[in-house]
Amino acid sequence: MTRMTPSEAFVETLAANGVTEVFGIVGSACMDALDLFPAAGIRYIPTVHEQGAGHMADGYARVSGRHGVCMAQNGPGITNFVTAIAAAYWAHTPVVCITPEAGSMGMGLGGFQETNQLPIFSEITKYQGHVNHPARMAEITGRCFDRSMLKMGPAQLNIPRDFFYGEADYEIPEPIRVERGPGGRESLEKAAQLLAKAKFPVILSGGGVINAEGVEACIHLAEHLNAPVVTSYLHNDAFPASHPLWAGPLGYQGSKAGMKLIAQADVVLALGSRLGPFGTLPQHGLDYWPKDAEIIQVDADPEMLGLVKKISVGINGDAKAAAEALYEGLQNRELACRTNEAERLATIKAEKEAWEEELSNWKHETDPYSLDMIKAEPDMMHPREMLRELEKAMPADAVVSTDIGNICSVANSYLRFDRPRSMLAAMSFGNCGYAFPVAIGAKVAQPERPAVAYVGEGAWGMSFGEILTCVRENIPVTAVVFNNRQWGAEKKNQVDFYNRRFQGTNLENPSFAEIAKTMGADGHRIEKLGDVGPALRAACEAQKDGKTTVLEVMVSRELGDPFRRDALKKPVRYLDKYKAYA
Repeated sequence: MTRMTPSEAFVETLAANGVTEVFGIVGSACMDALDLFPAAGIRYIPTVHEQGAGHMADGYARVSGRHGVCMAQNGPGITNFVTAIAAAYWAHTPVVCITPEAGSMGMGLGGFQETNQLPIFSEITKYQGHVNHPARMAEITGRCFDRSMLKMGPAQLNIPRDFFYGEADYEIPEPIRVERGPGGRESLEKAAQLLAKAKFPVILSGGGVINAEGVEACIHLAEHLNAPVVTSYLHNDAFPASHPLWAGPLGYQGSKAGMKLIAQADVVLALGSRLGPFGTLPQHGLDYWPKDAEIIQVDADPEMLGLVKKISVGINGDAKAAAEALYEGLQNRELACRTNEAERLATIKAEKEAWEEELSNWKHETDPYSLDMIKAEPDMMHPREMLRELEKAMPADAVVSTDIGNICSVANSYLRFDRPRSMLAAMSFGNCGYAFPVAIGAKVAQPERPAVAYVGEGAWGMSFGEILTCVRENIPVTAVVFNNRQWGAEKKNQVDFYNRRFQGTNLENPSFAEIAKTMGADGHRIEKLGDVGPALRAACEAQKDGKTTVLEVMVSRELGDPFRRDALKKPVRYLDKYKAYA
């Protein structure tokens, strides 16, 4: 036990958990602790907006595998964290959101910047710690860090602002990290039996494989079975794309090869995936989820087992440990999949080659609206051709974050990685303004890697202010802004369901490249397909010299498949004055 102030106990606990960076906007509520950060080796990175700070903490954690931390002023500073923490919740990211609160003696009186901060985050955090006495500062701070890792998601640390002051005797808690096992013996045995009898096993590698550092274990198991491996929605980095057994991502704008292969499966091993509903929706006209296959689901969270898809075996375990245990359990068994191995490998190869050829020839969209737009803008780049050029030019070690939107979603077909912790997306929360600040956080965590954000110009309008953070704090990243002058995902719905009556979806903006220059970054407007790859390579290279670059890529207004066909219906109108809109 050591005598110190609560602020000192708080900062010492952060240091004990390996915290070296905190994102946020300065406020008087946490200023006493903030004053101690430099002495503890903690860098406070001031952002333009607190939502950006929360996303930066998310990107930092997802790339590093450690906690991401954000902290801001009580009241409005804290409510600005909400969207970012919700995104981290659905990405299972261990973000610790530190929320200084109005003073304990004034709560309930309607004081300045007062709100009840715990209920606001109750549905989007895995754990909430409230410091109810200054003497418990170290204890509850440490518990938030522990539970964030244990529960695989955000934790809120709520501290009345007056509790940073005073003095008490503290013991700084050692971090608790719980080792997860492979799962129950009986469930692993049943899973091994199913895999041994499978003639066409398919592995679905999900985000849990990345979080468990289990990609190599997944590779060994796949090679033992010679099973094709698909990746879960927006986890394209969960299996190396250069591997012969890789078949690409499922879900919206995913891989036809992967979908056609999993449709043939008699046993699916869903490794580290919750099998989320949006990630298994029909796509490309394919209702590909196998109806009669045996489904083995491995997840570290028991509440995810069988929640979305009917399963045959549920294994509550670590994805890496489970893959290793299944590999061992199959060593001395006869494998039915050996009998048709050559045929299956030929099928995998053929489906992948067919999909690659289709992508290469898929130079533009062919629906009537897109064809009209191409005709009206004959000199504009086609989004798919542009995405292919970005794919070819992307550095092998890059971290790529993608925002929500039509072209960003189409990019799912083109993003390939050989290294885990390389693709960052807003997952099922699907919020705009995500990609750019997440790329900044990733760059802070691993400054040696190029960080690239894919952003539509609508989402860019929500996040480009963080260019100031990049320039001011010397955090160089590259933003590729897809400018088609529209909210593309929603416009597609208006095309398909509302007879091209466009409300709120057309966007005309000043040059984002010129705005970037004004803010101290480099900016380039890209209008020709041949300039796309060289511009990306140059921008990533410029990160080594500390330069942030915005590539404003001008593309046609053609649109990919609708984003939410499942959630819309053709309109019905009853009143005469609205019948023309039916």
